[in-house]
Amino acid sequence: MAADDELEDWQKAEKTEVWEPVPPKVTAEPGQPPSDAVVLFDGSDLSAWESVKGGDAQWTVEDGVLTVKPGQGDIKTKQSFCDVQLHVEWRAPAPEKDMEGQQRNNSGIFLQQRYEIQVLDSYESKTYANGQAGSVYKQSIPLANATRAPEQWQEYDIIFKAPRFDGDTLATPGYVTVLHNGVLVQNHYEIQGKTEWIGAPSYEAHGCAPIQLQDHSNKVSFRNIWLREIKPLK
Repeated sequence: MAADDELEDWQKAEKTEVWEPVPPKVTAEPGQPPSDAVVLFDGSDLSAWESVKGGDAQWTVEDGVLTVKPGQGDIKTKQSFCDVQLHVEWRAPAPEKDMEGQQRNNSGIFLQQRYEIQVLDSYESKTYANGQAGSVYKQSIPLANATRAPEQWQEYDIIFKAPRFDGDTLATPGYVTVLHNGVLVQNHYEIQGKTEWIGAPSYEAHGCAPIQLQDHSNKVSFRNIWLREIKPLK
């Protein structure tokens, strides 16, 4: 084989070219889920969801919008997931008089039913920083407050790498990146464990699990929910 100093530049460049595996083609039209997305809610029905209590999901679907039906409990996807790119659009209604802080139209997105990205009307409303919109609830303060005014649609784009376990032992923690209305609010944050309202988070071994949406007794709405499963190239 010729030494590098005997090669043409194009021959030297060839040594660092990798041709396989070839990435699959994915089409992504403006405002539409990518062609390889798992569509979890397209405005038509709740066929991809069920109640965490068992049975059909009982939240309200009207005019292409999914709204929490207070008292019916959380809902979860029928399918389980590991690493995902998740897109969710949500909207808080106008707050009632004196509604403030954590009471100001609260919900949540639980990755693998354990790790919560907070949904909350944090527009000109004070609460603890690691509990406002865009936080990894009770763990990580968002890098910015990108919350739009009530009754406006908000967008979350979430990149989640699930934790891995060796038996009952944590092998690698979970990581999450969140963009809120296009603004980076969580940057590859190392998740500390299961979301807890009281006490410190900790891990418990688990496999792939559903996405869960929270009924916090407020009529928060959702639309255009889809995800892409992140898998290594083959």
